[in-house]
Amino acid sequence: MSRPVSRVLTLLELLQAGGVRTVADLAARLGVAERTVRRYVDHLIDLDVPVESVRGRYGGYRLAPGHRMPPLMLTDDEALAVLLGLVSGRRTGLTAAAGTAGETASAKIRRVLPERLRRRLDAVLDTVAFTAPPAESAVPETAVLLPVADAVRHHRPVAIRYSGGRGGDGERTLYPYGLVAHAGRWYVTGRDLSVGADRTFRLDRVAGVRTLPGTFEPPTGPDPAERVLTALATAPYRHAVTVWIQGTAEELRTRLPGSVAIVGAQAPGHGGVSDGAGAGAARAEAEAETWSRVEMRAERLDWLPGVLASLDRPFAVERPDELRDLVTDFAGRLTDSARRTPPRG
Repeated sequence: MSRPVSRVLTLLELLQAGGVRTVADLAARLGVAERTVRRYVDHLIDLDVPVESVRGRYGGYRLAPGHRMPPLMLTDDEALAVLLGLVSGRRTGLTAAAGTAGETASAKIRRVLPERLRRRLDAVLDTVAFTAPPAESAVPETAVLLPVADAVRHHRPVAIRYSGGRGGDGERTLYPYGLVAHAGRWYVTGRDLSVGADRTFRLDRVAGVRTLPGTFEPPTGPDPAERVLTALATAPYRHAVTVWIQGTAEELRTRLPGSVAIVGAQAPGHGGVSDGAGAGAARAEAEAETWSRVEMRAERLDWLPGVLASLDRPFAVERPDELRDLVTDFAGRLTDSARRTPPRG
């Protein structure tokens, strides 16, 4: 690469660091005259790189938004951060790049890296191991994600074409409160004016977005993430479960995911203790503790006894009665296993 071309690219890298750079500073960094810096800036402008001149005492040059992305100059650390971000995004299902955009972006970066750096990055990418299996992601279209995000930021209503899971197809008018990425899926939560209630929509089921005129004022209360988790936890399933568990709401929320359980009202001394040896002392201890009401929705109940046992806290089942029987059976199996001797050999 000739020295003038190399210096033009170095100038681009300096401008990409951000802020306004004076002509004197750029000339000193490049080792050229100030007139040469201006000529290099003209070269960048000829390449459609949006370099903007800033007048005044502290004026100089800076990069401005353009109609397309200019070439990016990345350091070793920046290139590693970008590639690892793309890889981890695909693994966790939180990438917002539809189709093969993530793979092509990675390929473009690796293709232009110096051989020395490419070998080192390949060593990292080829040897890194993930403890969790790849997530099943449902990636929204860029043409959906970007206008929804813009509407959230500027508090503008949108019309969306939605394909719901339970007959919820059709066009909806929405006041979007926020975007939430959860468990490999993207959601938008907001006020559905079509039904006059707050709703949560999966972005991968949105076929089109149209920004409408006007603005709205977002309500106070739960943040968008909490709204989405509550919507997932209260989705219509076969069984409605209510359990009282000993502990404060704050303690239980660290053990029960918000997308599974709603930890609500608290009460002192909830839950009785059967008569027997030590029953009086146990009852007094229970009455001194705080109990919290936990609500869950589930298609099946067989997994709940294990979850409740893993909390290692006293609990009382309010509904359904079927869960009581499952807890009793689970306790019996644990007792049998505790008494069982291991096989020989």
